[in-house]
Amino acid sequence: MNIARKSLQGVTYHSPSRAYNGYTLFTPLGGGAGSGVWLINMEGQFVHHWDTPLNPGIYGTLLPNGHLLYAGRLPDAPLKFGGIGGKLLEFNWDGKLVWEYEDRYMHHDFHRLPNGNTMVLRFVKTPSDIAAKVKGGVPGTELEGEIWADSFREITPDGKVVWEWLGYEHLDPETDAICPLCRRDEWTHVNTCFVLPDGDVLTSFLKLNTIAIIDKATGNFKWRWGPGELAHQHDPNMLDNGNILVFDNGSHRSSSPNTSYGMIGFSRVVEVNPKTDEIVWEYRDESLLQFNACFISGAQRLPNGNTLICEGPMGRFFEVTPDKELVWEYVSPFYSKGLSILGWGNSVFRAYRFGPDYPGLKGKDLDPDKIELTVRQKPIAKIEKEKVEKEEGKVKKRFGHLGY
Repeated sequence: MNIARKSLQGVTYHSPSRAYNGYTLFTPLGGGAGSGVWLINMEGQFVHHWDTPLNPGIYGTLLPNGHLLYAGRLPDAPLKFGGIGGKLLEFNWDGKLVWEYEDRYMHHDFHRLPNGNTMVLRFVKTPSDIAAKVKGGVPGTELEGEIWADSFREITPDGKVVWEWLGYEHLDPETDAICPLCRRDEWTHVNTCFVLPDGDVLTSFLKLNTIAIIDKATGNFKWRWGPGELAHQHDPNMLDNGNILVFDNGSHRSSSPNTSYGMIGFSRVVEVNPKTDEIVWEYRDESLLQFNACFISGAQRLPNGNTLICEGPMGRFFEVTPDKELVWEYVSPFYSKGLSILGWGNSVFRAYRFGPDYPGLKGKDLDPDKIELTVRQKPIAKIEKEKVEKEEGKVKKRFGHLGY
């Protein structure tokens, strides 16, 4: 366990004159002491907190009306795939539940639409005749002989489904092959549901190393990009200039004319022009090994042109200028063992910055003194102390047996 890295908590750097002033929302993934959703100011002080009844399916976001829309994880989820949640919960600013929707196959992402409907992402089984033709993946790793795919559903406030898109109806099992290093239990592992102003859906097919825009009227793909450039990416979102910002995780990154790094894993954030398929901006750390988020994560372009980046596995959020200078950095202090495959950690799926003029914050009490934060002790330090004491006890016992 890296004591030096785990000892970093809260704001580690802040350049007020260059950072975009606002409030950052994040959801600790592990549950436990850091359960719920937290809003911090630029100094890292907690200014608001929603206590949620379910551990996060993945995250929560602040709506323009000041409500929190949150994906909770049902304890009896039917699948063990990453990102599965099963229940959407909407809370007002004071934490009162005002809306909920349950679908045990929902996962990863959601999007509240201007008409009050909600777009959700869910797992669906791939029909056996199509699944048999799907290429790629590690042979024999289907889930009980089946391959799961993804779908989008638009639901009304009363839960009625008014539109649905089924991935297996629009993907080609021959050419849309699963990454050869991934299991065959999932075909695509979609992780993003970003609805554009015209109603089309911008999304991310992790196992295909592809981001795409789905034409809502026809269900066909309007645009696709990524193979040879992206590696198990997350969080594509469209910018005001029409370009697309995406977090390129770098997992299973292959060598190609543009990314000839072979076995070296690294993450980056790229801005691509969908009209030319050219990368027009890129952020990566000067030392590639210092920025390597193998899963989750995301990025947000801020109104001043800076970019807020969430290095998800490490619970680190940082802001960089267009010239890639660091102007703000924060590390989540909430460690838990909620994600058992990772051990103790402070992972966060995404982080969002909201300016003081954001409608959802208008008239809200953002005084940090109102938050009584009891999670002050660093759990990692406590655990390390206990481990050291335990090992010292073993050594003393051995010397005792030897007569010392």
